[in-house]
Order: sequence, then structure tokens, then C-alpha cells
Amino acid sequence: MNLFQPFLQTHHDPFLKKKICVVTGTRAEYGLLSNLMSLLRNSPDFTLQLIVTGTHLSQKHGMTVNEIVADGYKIDEQVFLPFSGDTPLNTALMAAQALDGIAHAYSRLAPDLVILLGDRYEIASAAFAALYLQIPIAHIHGGERSEGVIDEAIRHSITKTANLHFTATELYRNRVLQLGEDPKRVFNVGALAATSIQNTAFLSRHELETMLGIEMQAPLFAITYHPISLSYEDTKQEITALCEALKQFPQATFVITGTNADTGASVVREILEEFVQSIPRKQIVMCENLGHKNYLSLVSHADVVIGNSSSGIIEAPILKIPSINIGDRQRGRMRTPSILDCSGDITEILAAIQLALNHQFRQSIKNTPSPYGNGNTAQKIINILQQTDWSSNSLKKTFFDITSVT
Repeated sequence: MNLFQPFLQTHHDPFLKKKICVVTGTRAEYGLLSNLMSLLRNSPDFTLQLIVTGTHLSQKHGMTVNEIVADGYKIDEQVFLPFSGDTPLNTALMAAQALDGIAHAYSRLAPDLVILLGDRYEIASAAFAALYLQIPIAHIHGGERSEGVIDEAIRHSITKTANLHFTATELYRNRVLQLGEDPKRVFNVGALAATSIQNTAFLSRHELETMLGIEMQAPLFAITYHPISLSYEDTKQEITALCEALKQFPQATFVITGTNADTGASVVREILEEFVQSIPRKQIVMCENLGHKNYLSLVSHADVVIGNSSSGIIEAPILKIPSINIGDRQRGRMRTPSILDCSGDITEILAAIQLALNHQFRQSIKNTPSPYGNGNTAQKIINILQQTDWSSNSLKKTFFDITSVT
């Protein structure tokens, strides 16, 4: 039976609903998945199952599971991870615990398909658990590159476990094909971030100020910096240089978001906290978790997004906001002219900020098209899933050599 043979005409029978399990481990990932989850929850064809793990369940990282509950989602399983440190060994042990916990969750839930997004270690564990339990996997955001972090290897590993692929651009689709995946199972649907932006009612500037408890004096800098998991020294050098560069803008408002739980996160958190304490004024705030709507609202009002988060590569350009990308963490991802790359050198960071604030530069990026789709990504995924039959044959994979790919 072909993977994309449509369901029988009786597939609207509620007893034949396909159980689709979404696994989420971070606030950013959930923000991207939420619109797709909403469509799955309301579909006559599917039953949504939800496994929550990772930093969602960590007090240190803001207990973002509360946001999921507030959005009205039923959480079927919670897999707790012990965030006792951020060394490579800690990460490996948490990945092992995630594999154990998620495998048991799958065993209880018996999903027909698992949906995974991205490239984090707990998502890799979720992928391998599904592989061992012979559950088909749909992977979102494969084929991308981020050569400064271990996510690069994790992402491609997940691709090889997956049976269905939803990429954000045609270039990324071609990379998945290079990994030997069946062209009939690889779809360029655009980025879920485009759907999220299209469907989010942003807070006004005044509402955002009230929520943050600050007066957002121009220029407004939205700052998100994550560790470079392959280099502790580069992480420390870059975040230090960034803080020194920011001190050269005494009139600016700084809104800093919390770092993730990757290897080296503690040094980022420590240096940022020292930076905030060193600037005794009202135009600076550090938030562990803004929530997806609040974060997108912040980016929409920002004069510039600064750091090394993927939001500076995808969301900021969609919103026509200049972004400054520091170092190699996002090296390899597609660029638009609104993204200013620089090293972790204070001089280069300062020059990039000055250019981002330049009126002529800002005007020049207003009509730059985004390569990440027109905002209907979630619905495209649903449409494809509705045409998919998950039989035992869907687990059988043939490696397609690049010469045979059409």
C-alpha cells in the first residue's frame, strides 16, 4: 500500500480516527507547533495526543507547561528531566532519560504517528523511541544547517528516522533528498513561524510595556542569546562581547529573554544577570519566559533583534525587523538581506547595530520577500496528513541515491 493512498471513504468514523502524538520540550518549539496542534485537535480525522517534556517542566526555565494548559490542551503524558547541570555528560544523561520516559509514554498511548519538530536532544530521544517501537514519524524543519551546535547532527539523524518530512524551503527539501529520503515523502510547506505570525494578534506597544513593567524607550533591542554547545569558550567570549557592546547604547531599552538548556547555558545566564544588575535603570528587563504571543509582539515592536536565536533568522525577517546574528550558531541557514551576520567581536557587533538602526538600511529591507512561505504551513501539513495511510508498509524505507531522485 502506497504511503499516500487516501483513507477509505469511511475515515470520518470517529472510531477510525488516527492518533497523532506531538512531542514538545521547549517554549519556542511549542509556539511553532501550537497552530498545527489546534488544527489536529479540531480535525474530524485525527485525535491529538500530547507529550510534554524538557524545559516545559522546569521551574528554572519558567514552567512553560502552564502556557500549554492555559491554551486548553490536554496533556496526555509528562516526562520530567533532571536539569542538574549543563555539561555534555548532563546532556547525554538527560537524553537517555528522555528516551526511557518517552518510550514508556508511547507504549501507553499507542499513537499511529508521531510529529516532531527540530533538532534538540529530547526530540532525538523521542525519534529513536518511536523508531524502536515501530511508530511512523513526521519530522518538521529537516534539511536545515546550524553548524555551530550539535543540533546539526541531531537534526539529520532525526531525518533518517522519519517517514514523512515537512521542510521550510525548497533548499531544505533538497537537503533531505540528499540524505536519501523518498521524494514522494518530502514536502516543502514553508515555516510554521509564518503561520504563527499570521494567526497572532500582537500586543500593542502600551500593552507590552504594561506586561513587562517598563517604558520602552527607543531604540528597543530584543535580545536572545543561546550557548554554542560545541564551544564553551566561544560562548563565553561572544556573550561577554555582546554585553559590552550593549553598554554603548545608554538610551536604548533592552528586553532579554532567557536562554535554553543546552550545554553552556549557565555561563550565558550568569553573564546576562551580571549585565542586568550593572545597569541600574528602568529600560532593561530579563524575562525567563515571555510566552509565544508576547515574544512575537516584542519582535514586532523591536528596532532590532540581537543574538543567535533562530527567531532572528526566520521570525524577524518575516516581520521586516533587522536582526543581528552573532557567531556560528546559525551558520548554514538561509539568509535574507535584513540579517546582519557578525563575529563575537565587540567592534563588529557595534557596527552591525549601527547599520541595523540606519534609516536607509531599514527602508531597504521593507519589501524583501520571505523564503519561508505565505503563512498556511499548518494547513498544508494537515492536508497532507489527511491523504496519508499509515500501514505497516510506511515504516519500510528505501535509500534514494541522489542520481535517482527526480
